[in-house]
Amino acid sequence: MVLWFVGPSILIVWVVFRSPSADYRLVALGSVLPLVELPIGEPRVLHGLAGAALALAVVMFAARGNRLAQRRWLGVPIGMLLHLVLDGAWADTEAFWWPATGLDWSDAELAELGRGALDLVLELIGLATCWWLYRRFRLDEPARRAEFVRTGRVGRDIVPG
Repeated sequence: MVLWFVGPSILIVWVVFRSPSADYRLVALGSVLPLVELPIGEPRVLHGLAGAALALAVVMFAARGNRLAQRRWLGVPIGMLLHLVLDGAWADTEAFWWPATGLDWSDAELAELGRGALDLVLELIGLATCWWLYRRFRLDEPARRAEFVRTGRVGRDIVPG
């Protein structure tokens, strides 16, 4: 369950910000970062707003005085927030609002572990989204692909439409 988070997160950030200079690699990283909680089986910090807020604070503090670095690394907390949306994490009030709703962890199963066959459907949608992005941003062209791998950018002359 990775492509369901990566593809739609990159697409959403592209549609909302329309920024060819954003580092979409970091958006993808942020969108899968909460998956490190899978071995626990229950939501913890990364499946709530507190985790994304903490990541945002770390980015802003660590790169203070360097607006370009802040802007680039902002992709991580944005990707984390998109994970929460795509995962339906907001449906578990106790986990989503932790610690505002109390310091006890939610004992609900992670959504990624409880959807069954729907996970396959979501992953196929994620695969289709990634394929569409690959074609849309012309990453089959070696120069564009090399720029994406090196910088996370998708090309300045792409016009969304």
